[in-house]
Amino acid sequence: MILRKSRLWLAACLVLPGLLHAETPAETVARIDHDRILRLANQALRMTPPAITDHVATNSAGGLHDFFSQADYAWPNPTNASGRPFIGRDGESNPDVFSDHRLAMRHMKDAVAALTAAHVLTGDDKYVRKAAEFIQVFFLDEKTRMNPSLPYAQAVLGAQTGNAYGVIDTLHLAELAVAARWLEKSPAFPPAVDRGLKKWFADYCGWITTSEPGIKEMNNANNHSMACYVQLASFARFTGDAQLLEQCRTRFKEVLLPRQMTNNGSFPLELKRTKPYGYSIFQAENVAMLCVLLSTTNEDFWKFTLPDGRSPKTMMDFIYPYLADKKQWLADGRPKDVMHWNDWPMRQPCLIFAYAEFGDKKYLDLWKKLDADPADLEVRRNVAVTQPLLWLK
Repeated sequence: MILRKSRLWLAACLVLPGLLHAETPAETVARIDHDRILRLANQALRMTPPAITDHVATNSAGGLHDFFSQADYAWPNPTNASGRPFIGRDGESNPDVFSDHRLAMRHMKDAVAALTAAHVLTGDDKYVRKAAEFIQVFFLDEKTRMNPSLPYAQAVLGAQTGNAYGVIDTLHLAELAVAARWLEKSPAFPPAVDRGLKKWFADYCGWITTSEPGIKEMNNANNHSMACYVQLASFARFTGDAQLLEQCRTRFKEVLLPRQMTNNGSFPLELKRTKPYGYSIFQAENVAMLCVLLSTTNEDFWKFTLPDGRSPKTMMDFIYPYLADKKQWLADGRPKDVMHWNDWPMRQPCLIFAYAEFGDKKYLDLWKKLDADPADLEVRRNVAVTQPLLWLK
């Protein structure tokens, strides 16, 4: 595995790709993303670590340390002077909802992921020490930490103080748990931070799997349950919860994939939405992340096949042509998304994960062409993987 080789070997691979040996997918990503990773990591070195306590959510029913967000598709009621209760407009994001906690979380996670990837490339422990600082502030310090629960996420003002589907707001933390498994290999990563972060994620998994909102989200019929299990699988791998991880594997094989994906690789419940293109891409990402997280040396979830022949490869066969040429989506009679149609796709991680699995160069070639860091915040919100190098072995 690339990241266990000497730094000299890695440097040689980056400078002379293909001359020393056939590149692994991880080496390919390291070479292509090298400058981007270091640019983002060096920006992160100069950042002040964010915390949700930096932003007081005045509409929250919770406290200072409780994560709060508003339902994206909820808008002020025009028939009421107060605008409450808010009413839903599926697929139409309200630009005025409170998003500061989401942004603080994503900025923190993106910084930690970039710092970790930079340490992977360079071996420089300054990146590990800074990543630990971000983690300490966001999860562990008594004055700034976020509580490991999500009862007040995606509130609908005047109607609900929080919703079960708010659990999806922590999807980006799946990559933080992946990064942490690399960080803890460095002696520069403080053991107390490692232990504290493991406890935070264990407590959060406990809340998801026992609370009414968490259980409801686990049983959701569409992308929300898939995204919930992405989180549980990643957190369980980091904390060493073998029982929960095995439950995730069983759920993927017996419920998530067979009940959500049809025989052509599409997800009918996502196609029914007002943003079917974006939701289909989002679901492809969820499945790809689960295949990476759930696979072992003895069981490759990319190769899991249902009795009728459906598999994660079926999903990639469906989505790839539409990532390669969005006009094909329209040519096949599918509607444009009501919002953000022009901003998809970005450099979708499912493409590089599929390349790593199947070796088909078309996935790599398309991945390289797409924008790795789009400006559109909605697109960025729906792609949880910003450093695919950390996911490849």
